[in-house]
Amino acid sequence: MSLRAGIVGLPNVGKSTLYNALTHAGVAAANYPFCTIDPNIGIIPVPDPRLDALAALVHPERIIPATVECVDIAGLVAGASRGEGLGNQFLAHIRETDAIIEVIRCFESETVIHVAGKVDPLSDIAVIETELALADLATIERALARAQSQAKSGNREAQERAALFERVRKRLDEGDWVRTLDLSEVEQREVRSLQLLTHKPVLYLANVGDDRTRPQVRTWMEILENYTRTQGSRLVAISTQIENELAELAPDEQQTFLAELGYDEPGLNRLIRAIYELLGLETIFTAGPKEVRAWTVPRGTPAPQAAGVIHSDFERGFISAEVVAYEDFLSSGSESAARAVGKLRLEGRDYIVRDGDVVHFRFNV
Repeated sequence: MSLRAGIVGLPNVGKSTLYNALTHAGVAAANYPFCTIDPNIGIIPVPDPRLDALAALVHPERIIPATVECVDIAGLVAGASRGEGLGNQFLAHIRETDAIIEVIRCFESETVIHVAGKVDPLSDIAVIETELALADLATIERALARAQSQAKSGNREAQERAALFERVRKRLDEGDWVRTLDLSEVEQREVRSLQLLTHKPVLYLANVGDDRTRPQVRTWMEILENYTRTQGSRLVAISTQIENELAELAPDEQQTFLAELGYDEPGLNRLIRAIYELLGLETIFTAGPKEVRAWTVPRGTPAPQAAGVIHSDFERGFISAEVVAYEDFLSSGSESAARAVGKLRLEGRDYIVRDGDVVHFRFNV
């Protein structure tokens, strides 16, 4: 499955620096608003040491990691939903994303200006989320008008759709996210078709600068932790500048740099894992002489649908799945060795794949 995340935030909070670190794309990152003019779209490999460990055993021709497509748009400002600044014209670029990464500035700098003149994380969040809600309000009002017009003919589906959209409009008027509405599966699909920004899960990224131990930074983090807890969301704290510098180093230099900072791994690894957790995603693997590859599936996916992530023919002609847990594959040393010691199982259509499963799908079309 294709996973897309949209990066939003005020100007000069570190969005493009984050994007640079994620994609090594070298996007312009300057100390003035709207440095990002066109939306940047990059493909980010998902770091997973299990992939390398499997490849070390199988020796494939190629190694293919799972990926996240990342969309970085111009910094939003108050009034963006009404056309202020440049953000409004790019909101459409994040409507098709699966999740939103909201970058919040938690560092002070005399050289990097803040558009509001001072650093205030909750105020920044209020500006961004008000603009997202106002953009959604315009979308839902148009959809509601169409549904109400169709409902006048007595069309029951249109009447139900109009009632649903009225609930959505009311929730937005109250200043709440659409994702907080209690919706049935059918209603979720209906609302999802509108691609509302406030219906998407949000991961908050606190850009803490080069020293997260400063008293002011700790205070901001406590405030954000309390806020994100009330939102049922997740918070990740990293320094986009450090991550950008780290991304430019060779692997051995990265390890030295991380050790000097006292970190076990790059902060971007934690960010990508947090996106997976937020969206309820897991990773399964296929391993053979041609390639070792990671695949992203939603948690709770039955084997035929997991096969369909690889190719639609696999799902259509699904027969069974040969499955071995990653740990068992590693300890056995190969698929044939895992089969010999009874660690490889043959599973049917009802099997729910698990994170780390190494799978070989049998199918017939």
